[in-house]
Amino acid sequence: MPTDPAASPAPLPDPGRDRWRAGTRAQAIASTPERRARFETSSGVEIADLYTPADVAALDEERDLGRPGEYPFTRGVQPTMYRGRLWTMRQYAGFATAAETNERFRYLLAQGQTGLSVAFDLPTQMGYDSDATEAEGEVGRVGVPVSSLADMEALFAGIPLGEVSTSMTINATAAILLALYVAAAAKQGVPRARVAGTTQNDILKEYIARGTYIFPPRPSMRLVTDIFEFSARELPRWNTISISGYHMREAGATAAQELAFTMADAIAYVEAAVARGLDVDAFAGRLSFFFAAWSELFEEVAKFRAARRIWARLIRDRFGARDPRSMMCRFHVQTAGSSLTAQSIDNNVVRTTVQALAAILGGAQSLHTNSRDEALALPTADAARLALRTQQILAHEAGVTETPDPLAGSYYVETLTDQLEAAAHELLDEIEGLGGTLAAIEAGFQQRQIQDSSYRVQRAIEDGSQVVVGVNRFRDEGHRTPALQRIDPDGERRQVESLRRVRAERDPAAWEAALRRVGECARGGENLMPVLIEAVGAYATVGEISDRLRAAWGEHRELVTV
Repeated sequence: MPTDPAASPAPLPDPGRDRWRAGTRAQAIASTPERRARFETSSGVEIADLYTPADVAALDEERDLGRPGEYPFTRGVQPTMYRGRLWTMRQYAGFATAAETNERFRYLLAQGQTGLSVAFDLPTQMGYDSDATEAEGEVGRVGVPVSSLADMEALFAGIPLGEVSTSMTINATAAILLALYVAAAAKQGVPRARVAGTTQNDILKEYIARGTYIFPPRPSMRLVTDIFEFSARELPRWNTISISGYHMREAGATAAQELAFTMADAIAYVEAAVARGLDVDAFAGRLSFFFAAWSELFEEVAKFRAARRIWARLIRDRFGARDPRSMMCRFHVQTAGSSLTAQSIDNNVVRTTVQALAAILGGAQSLHTNSRDEALALPTADAARLALRTQQILAHEAGVTETPDPLAGSYYVETLTDQLEAAAHELLDEIEGLGGTLAAIEAGFQQRQIQDSSYRVQRAIEDGSQVVVGVNRFRDEGHRTPALQRIDPDGERRQVESLRRVRAERDPAAWEAALRRVGECARGGENLMPVLIEAVGAYATVGEISDRLRAAWGEHRELVTV
């Protein structure tokens, strides 16, 4: 894709700024030199000493900004933004067992949380049941174990699935977990038209940065598009994917790389769906995005604004979308988990507040704020409540929700938005030159870029040129570790016993017939979602279904080069 010619126009000459630099600024520097020779953002964008109208003179309001709720959506996807409705406040939760996680969900809802966000344990993410050899010692440790429909029912017991929106952070097994959620909603009597939420379902970033893949890329892409196709027909309120830059940013990507690699993945998903025969406007309106919010406030705000503009132009000009809903880059934001420090954990509250503010000023539709103790363990209920209160204070006390896109027109923010858009397009051009997203992943392009960025940051922290308060400067002495969330070691035993009861009590004939159809469908070409819903309804487990898919497709093995 060619670089957008409108991106990052050169600033016009500014005689007044030149006089200021030669006079007032030069005199100030002579007596008090600046802290360093070059100031730049985390993406390497140089920060000028002064921004003036000359920097934004080439900005075309209609072309580059529009109005809130109008193309290119730079200023937000809703005309009134938070004046009409606040963002969905989610706190990511999952641990021990479905029943214990259900208690945390109900507690957070009672505290004012407005949407659920499910963390699944590693065995569930990797397609293993809780009693698998590979799962031993990992059950319920970093998320909730869900092996069967019985677990999904327990997870949402007493929570009306027709009234809440649920985000599920799941990728390789996303289709199976969505099938379980649909089946659990049906058990509650909730029609599919009322089932609302999001499956992360972004397998490409697993190959780039996170590693919880199971199947090779091409059958994995089939599962992604099966969800697109099924949801377009059956789940009109379901966001079929959350195209995720977050994990790439957490692995070390810069803001510009996060933008570019997320959009490159989005291009690949849209291409796959169009190749399936889907009309772009039939599914693009239910695509969503997932970004990180870091502490560099203005760069983060500019990143979110640039993301909306890039997506609107991409989906309209490259793929021919005509429905304005297809052009809206709607996104969830999570504050930066890898910015949290184990030292002086109270500092993490401040970091998270700044990061959440960036997400709000940038126009997020949904937000999770990390808890102060997450660098040490899964969050306690008290820490999770404080993280939620952070959002509520920003929503109701800070005055930042009263008008859409309050930083619009800032010489600095508008310039930075243009510069980040231009930097992202340069990377997109490189990916295109390598043959597209899948080819670039196979060549290790994105992985190397992220590794190089991560290495530079680590070196800067170690040599002290990048300050991390409480770690390499301004250390606190004498602080003790607070009480941490402890996972009941007996939870794994209870989970395994529950799973074995499910196996003993289900109808073996219905179970076997349903699993047989899963294998047949995987080797054929029909949409897998109806077959998966049938299988989980017969209490086939996540591991059993995954094994049938492994048998049909094989497993992905990362190519290691020396």
